[in-house]
Amino acid sequence: MSAHSPTRGIDHVGFTVPDLEAASRFFTEAFDAKTLYDGIKRTDQPFAGPKAEAMLGVPPDTALVTMRMMRLGNGPGIELFEMRCTDQRPAARPSDFGLQHVAVYVDDIDYAIQRFLSAGGTILTGKNELLGLEKGRGNFWCYGRTPWGSVIELISYPGPQEYEATTFLRRWTPV
Repeated sequence: MSAHSPTRGIDHVGFTVPDLEAASRFFTEAFDAKTLYDGIKRTDQPFAGPKAEAMLGVPPDTALVTMRMMRLGNGPGIELFEMRCTDQRPAARPSDFGLQHVAVYVDDIDYAIQRFLSAGGTILTGKNELLGLEKGRGNFWCYGRTPWGSVIELISYPGPQEYEATTFLRRWTPV
């Protein structure tokens, strides 16, 4: 048995989006995301059929039309999938089972909110102070929805957090 952890951290987060180009524009305008590559181009044959169904766990009539990997600052990447199927559903709500949101660390939450809004997103309640063991001077968060309905949290915690007095472990924060 190895003394090293088999886990380094999150590599990327995947979003299924209704329009790859519009979603790419949103992530670029809201977060300065950069396109790394298109794993499946719109001009390629869509990835569909029994192999796609087995590998991706999607319904039989699903076609993966295009896929793009984007770099997002100094953290996990964003992988965008444009898929088509007859019973496609809207994005999950935070109260639904499964992945409910992705948090993006920002240095200036007010500026980040304005960029998010300008890129076409909506902010649910504006900025909120972090509470409980996360509270500290200048520590804020807010939830927003992308144009296609996925929830993204904007978070900033430059001040010490109360949990830090209870453990030597620290949250990973992008540099």
